[in-house]
Amino acid sequence: MSSQEGGGEAQASQGWFGIVTAVLSAIGTAWIFVVMLVILVDIFGRALFNAPLLGVPEMVQFSIVGIVFLQLPRTLGTDGLTRSDVLLGRLMTTSPRAGSWLQVVFNLIGMALFVVIFHTTWPLMLDAFANNEFYGATGVFELPTGPLKVIILIGTGAMALQFLMFIWRDLRVALGLAAPVPFHQGGE
Repeated sequence: MSSQEGGGEAQASQGWFGIVTAVLSAIGTAWIFVVMLVILVDIFGRALFNAPLLGVPEMVQFSIVGIVFLQLPRTLGTDGLTRSDVLLGRLMTTSPRAGSWLQVVFNLIGMALFVVIFHTTWPLMLDAFANNEFYGATGVFELPTGPLKVIILIGTGAMALQFLMFIWRDLRVALGLAAPVPFHQGGE
């Protein structure tokens, strides 16, 4: 994990985009709490009354995807994604401009990945709403899939935008238009 800018949390919390990603992450955190309560109700229902709560496995599977896509943009924005930064750390100390070029390439690949995910999820979301698609056992427990696809689109769009913001930051340093920012390797 790396934090190219000292105090990644403070950097990500600045501006409207930091507020948006913080809200998305908070929604994901609240969702985790709700899932924990649902699991507890299911466990106590099974143990005490021999009456499990229907659809808990489906809710948990559905929720994991939604939570990840809600919290991923904030994780990226605070430099919380796990990665090996040995080469990058060496480059950033010996040649910050070369290290910034490497960051630009990393961020371009990341942005491209999330643009592809967004592009492929968009028609799936439209189909999910048009066909009234559901996930789960018919007649037992069903969840609509359309809202989950919307969450995936929001998360992938925010990730692509965060990568674009990082590209701009690192490209300015790589071109010598901005001063290099201090580099802190993971664990420091």
